[in-house]
Amino acid sequence: VQLQASGGGLVQAGGSLRLSCAASGLTFNSYGMGWFRQAPGQERAFVAAISWSGGREGYADSVKGRFTISKDNAENTVYLQMNSLKPTDTAVYYCAAQPGGSRWYGTQAIEYDYWGQGTLVTVSS
Repeated sequence: VQLQASGGGLVQAGGSLRLSCAASGLTFNSYGMGWFRQAPGQERAFVAAISWSGGREGYADSVKGRFTISKDNAENTVYLQMNSLKPTDTAVYYCAAQPGGSRWYGTQAIEYDYWGQGTLVTVSS
């Protein structure tokens, strides 16, 4: 299983970015997918997740209403649309994958076996 995250960069507060995570080596429509982030000196934290069916989504309270997770099963890709970005969103963002039921997604890092390499998001004030 390989997960390739991309789309990070430098953006001003209030701006937007879209992260992508391209998956290979797995049956994509059998895996719940998650996004986590890790700021310097902090633990990896849950951001958003989606079930493989796309029927269920979950978000951290800190990003609700600003971030949207989606997936394209035909492209084996999961996206994280990030709007109204804040300096506190600055972190390395990781995508993760784990096989599960059609309505499953995980909100804890320990629930995922497969991880991408991370993409850095920097939000300037």
